[in-house]
Amino acid sequence: METEFDITLTSLDMYRFSMYHTYTGMQGILSIIIAIMCFVAAVVTRGNVTDMYTALYAGFGVIFLLYMPFTLYLRAKRQFLMSKSLRSTLHYRIDEKGIHTTQNEASADLSWEQVYKVVSTKSNVLIYSSRIHAYIIPREQIIKQYETIRKIAGASLPAYRFKMK
Repeated sequence: METEFDITLTSLDMYRFSMYHTYTGMQGILSIIIAIMCFVAAVVTRGNVTDMYTALYAGFGVIFLLYMPFTLYLRAKRQFLMSKSLRSTLHYRIDEKGIHTTQNEASADLSWEQVYKVVSTKSNVLIYSSRIHAYIIPREQIIKQYETIRKIAGASLPAYRFKMK
């Protein structure tokens, strides 16, 4: 079994990957917890402290809640605009041996033993080659190939490294 397809990334695809990667990790979870604590402090201390402190607590909550998505968006946009290889089309061939990619004259192979994990989100299929690096495959570009990719990856990876629905 094998499938082939071409992918052209957008800055939005990069942003979605960054958001997923950050908010499933400790940094994203911690920023949400701190934002909630700031909002709770603003509500609980209202009337016991000056209005300025209440506004500061709420302001810090907004900063912790919005800072991360905003900086991730700017970083993804900048990274996408500065990298010609991210803007170029990438050809994939996925089979029982692994993932084979080509772009212009360059090519790379990633065997299933080297794959850290495969995750499917609402927008992307992420094939991690390490804990932080992944091939980003937008689901809207692989509608016909998705099921084949899922079957090949499911048969090639242990269950704890495979999260596709």
